[in-house]
Amino acid sequence: QVQLVESGGGLVQDGGSLSLSCAASGRTFTYYNMGWFRQTPEKEREFVAAISWSASDTYLADSVQGRFTISRDNAKNTVYLQMNSLKPEDTAVYYCAAGRNWATYYRDRAYEYWGQGIQVTVSS
Repeated sequence: QVQLVESGGGLVQDGGSLSLSCAASGRTFTYYNMGWFRQTPEKEREFVAAISWSASDTYLADSVQGRFTISRDNAKNTVYLQMNSLKPEDTAVYYCAAGRNWATYYRDRAYEYWGQGIQVTVSS
């Protein structure tokens, strides 16, 4: 089992920044690829960003390219999502996830473990 706990969400104005963290415990963190997804009541959960277990590969959704950055610190068992130039359409509950299937990093089925989610609200 891997337990994931997100932190760092909150309310920010249009154009502002937030940094999300996801702390992992349980099984060895370094074995897992990590992803961030987000969901609103109106939409299905969507891919935001992913980072491979070694941090050698990262991917971002087109909608956040150039504004968000994903990183990880395996010594701290933590993955980060730095969000800059936030827009109201970024408002969602953000989830971090851990999984082994890198081939489908953009699909939620590639991830076995999920955090409880954290609210990010961007006001206009």
